[in-house]
Amino acid sequence: MTIDIDRARRDTPGIEHVAHLNNAGGALRPSVVTDTVVAHLRREAEIGPYEAEAESHARVSGVYDSVARLIGAQPDEIALVQSATAAWNVAFSSIPLQAGQRVLTARTEYISNAIALLQACERTGATLEVIEDDEHGQVDLDQLERRLDSDVALVALTHVPTGGGVVNPAESVGALTRKAGVPFLLDACQSVGQLDVDVDALGCDLLAATGRKFLRGPRGTGFLYASRAITESLVPPVLGLGAATWTSPTTYEVVPGALRFETWERSVADNLGLGAAVDYALSFGLPAIEERVTGLAARLREDLSQTLGVTVRDKGVRRSGIVTFTVDGMRADEVRARVAAAGVNVSVTRISSAQLDFGARGLTEVVRASPHYYTSDDELDRLLAALR
Repeated sequence: MTIDIDRARRDTPGIEHVAHLNNAGGALRPSVVTDTVVAHLRREAEIGPYEAEAESHARVSGVYDSVARLIGAQPDEIALVQSATAAWNVAFSSIPLQAGQRVLTARTEYISNAIALLQACERTGATLEVIEDDEHGQVDLDQLERRLDSDVALVALTHVPTGGGVVNPAESVGALTRKAGVPFLLDACQSVGQLDVDVDALGCDLLAATGRKFLRGPRGTGFLYASRAITESLVPPVLGLGAATWTSPTTYEVVPGALRFETWERSVADNLGLGAAVDYALSFGLPAIEERVTGLAARLREDLSQTLGVTVRDKGVRRSGIVTFTVDGMRADEVRARVAAAGVNVSVTRISSAQLDFGARGLTEVVRASPHYYTSDDELDRLLAALR
């Protein structure tokens, strides 16, 4: 499996301006995504927003098909929402929690999810339990299996955390939750678009993802996968136009499938851009993208580990395209500023976004570099040169 690097870079105008190693924050878009969004906005200006949406009905429907193909789902299992956070929240809030029940999560849970979990447990009397990491720095499967019983209402896991390169063994988690009959909500915000993700193999009931990161889509886009096996048992706490049908002055019916998790008002232009981003990724193939991204990250980790004063902070058996490190005697913001002066984008992750993970590892902050398949070896060398 090989990536046509020349094509990927030719289709990415941003590479003319910066070496972008912050794809875990937001990727450089291919031209087709920008062109798709702008073209629809112009059409709205010409004939009206509702008229432009009606004109593009088939293309909007096609976005569901493309997203479903990306993750091995069915179109009626896909809801288009404004972000991964929106997807995760509407899925989680649809799961009824009661006093005495338990929710299981891992040390790598993301800040937005962790806060929502804590708030829900505080409100309902349920209990949040954290599964420890194993000796490799990923969620401990043996401990998870021991804790899965009839009191567990949900297992919530982040596939690839914001502050480290580990890929949690979601497939094994899914096998355990299926056996126990416990719903499994997977935050795939950092994995969809860089890894070959298949929901059947993962065994998750619900999956949240964003458009702006490794998928290279517009900001303000995301999607929720809700399996047919669980959707009919879940009802979002707030329903609106499109999620339900008003059948009489005093009655309504929830629509079938994942559309019940959507809101009526959304950016049609951005959703079309998301579809263009998904189709663009599919044109390369996710197995080839994963091979390229993880290969670049492995090379970067090796080079960083041989750079004086730099410590690589990644863990796990399987690692992603996210590379985290610290530099002796320098704050992460200072490192970011120094490499930015050399025309390289990186980002910083702080303990405020990873309390459970960083606290256990004695970290307060890390620098995060996240290449993508359009990244060149020369761009990695620019980062290394700036650090040295």
